[in-house]
Amino acid sequence: QVQLVESGGGSVQPGGSLRLSCTASGRTSSANAMGWFRQAPGKEREFVATISAPVGRNTNFADSVKGRFTISRDNSKNTLYLQMNSLKPEDAAAYYCAASRLMTISSRESDYDYWGQGTQVTVSS
Repeated sequence: QVQLVESGGGSVQPGGSLRLSCTASGRTSSANAMGWFRQAPGKEREFVATISAPVGRNTNFADSVKGRFTISRDNSKNTLYLQMNSLKPEDAAAYYCAASRLMTISSRESDYDYWGQGTQVTVSS
């Protein structure tokens, strides 16, 4: 099993930045490609970003965050990051980290085997 713990959420004004972290523990050899998803109140969970294993050569982003968000990984720390810049009110949501046994990037929830509990991001003035 792989345990994922997100951190870094909080409240920020529109135009601000936040960096989310997700630290993996347990059977981390099974945490290959990784991703971020988010869920706003009353909405379905949606894909945000994904990064391939082992070194993150490939990434992909939802159209709504392209050019504003970046995803990276530090395997020495078993940690995944999501740098969020130019935040908008519509970015407010609970953000979830996910890990897949697959090596390749994916935007499909069904490709991910392990999920964190989420961290809340609020964007308001």
